[in-house]
Amino acid sequence: MTNSTDLAALAVGDTLPAHTQGPINRATLALFAGASNDYVPLHIDSDFAKAAGMDDVFGHGMLSMAYLAQLITHWVPQERLLSWTVRFTAITPLYATVTATGEVTEIFEDAGRRCARLAVRTVTDKGITTIDGEAVIRIN
Repeated sequence: MTNSTDLAALAVGDTLPAHTQGPINRATLALFAGASNDYVPLHIDSDFAKAAGMDDVFGHGMLSMAYLAQLITHWVPQERLLSWTVRFTAITPLYATVTATGEVTEIFEDAGRRCARLAVRTVTDKGITTIDGEAVIRIN
């Protein structure tokens, strides 16, 4: 049942439709900084980022997390998302294209609800995993 929203037929190994955004440019970072009120200079000031030893500015971790949220909520309604945890594993460099993916790893019952555990992640077009995480959705 890969890439389907027929939750009744959901099975371990099924994948969510990939969600791709980018490339991440300076305008993306400026707009996200404004929307999130996250003006950390590493994300918006090239001189500051270079003085800190970086090649250039880089994407906010929460920007990639927002792409994961879009992945999940484009697949199921937001109210079905029960929990979600992530671990940031690498930075998202300027001009990277980010793809968010998910796979069903477990189907289980919880308090009379049928649920699915998902492995979720974001990966750049260079193959670098920037976020690894897990989400739990309510199936019924």
